[in-house]
Amino acid sequence: MDRLEKRLIDSVARASADFRLLEPGDRVLVAVSGGKDSHALLYLLREIQRRAPFPFSLVAVNVDQGHPGFPKRLLPEYFEREGYEYRIVEEDTYSVVKSKIPENKTYCSLCSRLRRGILYTVAVELGATKIALGHHRDDAIETLLLNLFYAGQIKSMPPRLVSDDGRNVVVRPLIYASEADLAAFAEQKRFPIVPCDLCGSQEHLHRKRMKQLVAELSRENPHVPNNLFAALGNVRPSHLLDTRLRAALADAAVATDEPADAAPVVPLTGLVRAR
Repeated sequence: MDRLEKRLIDSVARASADFRLLEPGDRVLVAVSGGKDSHALLYLLREIQRRAPFPFSLVAVNVDQGHPGFPKRLLPEYFEREGYEYRIVEEDTYSVVKSKIPENKTYCSLCSRLRRGILYTVAVELGATKIALGHHRDDAIETLLLNLFYAGQIKSMPPRLVSDDGRNVVVRPLIYASEADLAAFAEQKRFPIVPCDLCGSQEHLHRKRMKQLVAELSRENPHVPNNLFAALGNVRPSHLLDTRLRAALADAAVATDEPADAAPVVPLTGLVRAR
C-alpha cells in the first residue's frame, strides 16, 4: 500500500469514527456513477471492510439513467472482474430532465433528485442500512459557498443524514478526502471512468464558479481550502443571527448547566486495524 492509498483509507476511517458512518452489521449500498470519486469510494470501503474489527457488507449500485452512448457493459464487467456484489438499475431520467429543463439551465438539481429517489427505493429493496455517496471535502466547501451566496443559508453536505421519511441513512465517507488526492488515486488505479455527458457539458454552473473562486483565493493563500473546511466544524452560535438556534442552545444550557457555546468532546478513535 502506497502513501496516497494509506492517507485515503485513514481519512475514511477517521470520518467513520467521527460520524458513525460504518457500524457493525451494516449493509452499505455504494452509489457508483462511474466517476473517479465513486470508484475510489467503493475501492476504499472494501479495503476498510477487510481490516475493520467488525463485519459489514457492500453492494455497488449503478443507475443507468438512459444517457445516449452510455457504456452499459463497462461497469458490470468491472464489478464482476473485481468480485463486487452489484446491481444495475435502468431508469430513463435523461428524457425527464431534458423535457423539464431548458437547454440553457442547469440540469444537475433535478437529475440528482431523481437519482437520489431511485437510490432510496433500491436501498429499501436490498435491505441496505446505509447509502454511501462519493462527495468529498471540496464538494462540501463548494456547497457551503453555494448556500452562502445563492441560498442565504449556512449549511453544507452532512457526513451522515437521515432521509425525510426516516427509511434511509445517507453517509459520505470521503468527506475528509481532497479531490486532488481522489483524482490522483483514480488515475493510479485506472478505474473505468464513465463521463457525464448531461451536466458535464454545461460550462457556467454555479458550482464551477465556486471551484474557480476557491482556486483563485488559494493562489493568494494556500490555506483557504483548509480554513473553509475547518469552519464547518468550528461553529460559534453566539456570533450568528439564527434566533431559533440561540433559543435552543439557551434551553440546552439551562438543562445541562453548561455555557450555550459548549461543544461536546468527541474522542477520535481509529477504525482500521493493521493486518
